Amino acid sequence: MSSGLADAGVASEFPAWPDGLTRVPYWAFQREDVFAAEQKRVFQGDTWNFLCLEADVKNPGDWRTTRVGVAGVVVTRNAAGEIHAFENRCAHRGALICLDEKGKSAKDFACVYHAWTYDLEGSLTGVAFKNGVKGKGGMPRDFRMADHGPRKLRVATIAGLVFGTFSPDTPELRPWLGEEIATRIERVLAGRRPVVLGRFTQALQNNWKLYVENVKDSYHASILHLFFTTFELNRLSQKGAIIVDESGGHHISYSAIDRKATGNAEYAAQQIRSDSDYKLADPSLLRGFEEFGDDVTLQILTVFPTCVVQQIQNAVAIRQVVPRGPDKTDLNWIYLGFEDDTPEQRMVRLKQANLVGPAGFISMEDGCVGAFVQRGVEGAPDMQSVIEMGGATAEGSESRVTEASIRGFWKAWRARMGV
Repeated sequence: MSSGLADAGVASEFPAWPDGLTRVPYWAFQREDVFAAEQKRVFQGDTWNFLCLEADVKNPGDWRTTRVGVAGVVVTRNAAGEIHAFENRCAHRGALICLDEKGKSAKDFACVYHAWTYDLEGSLTGVAFKNGVKGKGGMPRDFRMADHGPRKLRVATIAGLVFGTFSPDTPELRPWLGEEIATRIERVLAGRRPVVLGRFTQALQNNWKLYVENVKDSYHASILHLFFTTFELNRLSQKGAIIVDESGGHHISYSAIDRKATGNAEYAAQQIRSDSDYKLADPSLLRGFEEFGDDVTLQILTVFPTCVVQQIQNAVAIRQVVPRGPDKTDLNWIYLGFEDDTPEQRMVRLKQANLVGPAGFISMEDGCVGAFVQRGVEGAPDMQSVIEMGGATAEGSESRVTEASIRGFWKAWRARMGV
């Protein structure tokens, strides 16, 4: 089965999209030509894509591989301390330049296939046997190394996160994010030196957009996640809000302790499932510490198209959604602590890391519901999902009983896909 990437730059004849923002046809999660077009129009279009942490390339010569859509990317820090990013693809015959996930003290990179070499900015600096052997063979006399090399990305950082874009037309990072989104990223990460407590990749058997929908879906959390309801970590009756930026693509969902709250009659009326017989063998799992001075216990922030900044209690993490095919996705998790954490705070973060991930007390269900949808709609490409909760717009709301941020995602996606 071909992914059709060669045709990504050619306008595809997609079926008509329903009017408005409240219907999403299921073919958007299934078609090879849609997946191919996304690589060109979304991931290599006018978007900033999360690449890695600044801490991943802390010193000159450090490098890490990552992905923007299906495209492999190398992120480096050069001798001058500048961060660069370029395609992990040799300009000669297309082999990978870097085979490992990360490295240190690099001076340059050499392709193992034919030893074409590149500097830390991704510029071609050497071609083996460029002048031939004993006057025979070699490259043409007019061959210029400056004319060849992998594609380079523009790079920008915010609060220790490194973003890259293939497009020269993408606005600068902070204006592209908008001040409210940028400030909320900085709330969690700015002014602190992160320490990676752990990282892993979770394989999802569904289209990447289904996971992004799930992260933006604020009202499923206390319905799907039994742990939330049983231990009252997140209820829709808490103080909170949904913030959606003007483009629709970025969003924030947050909830805070409501010190005036008196009860949860809404949950009793809806008969939301919980199990009051469940107890924690170690109740200290849920004992945190005040970190931000605003009583916010949960903030989920997304940067279009595939970056998630998470704060759940004191569990801070970055999630990177990596498309692998129309029905396959990798989800990269990076759990974070900070250099100035006390030993007690570090232990809290390590314990609360068990809340999320493929076996997390909260989020293990998220790893399977996308596959439930992928399988459920397999025979219904012409049918549509209904996303009318909270109205028909992509505007923020003081209520989290809304699908506004999901509608916002599709608004941003459609603007780039031309559907």
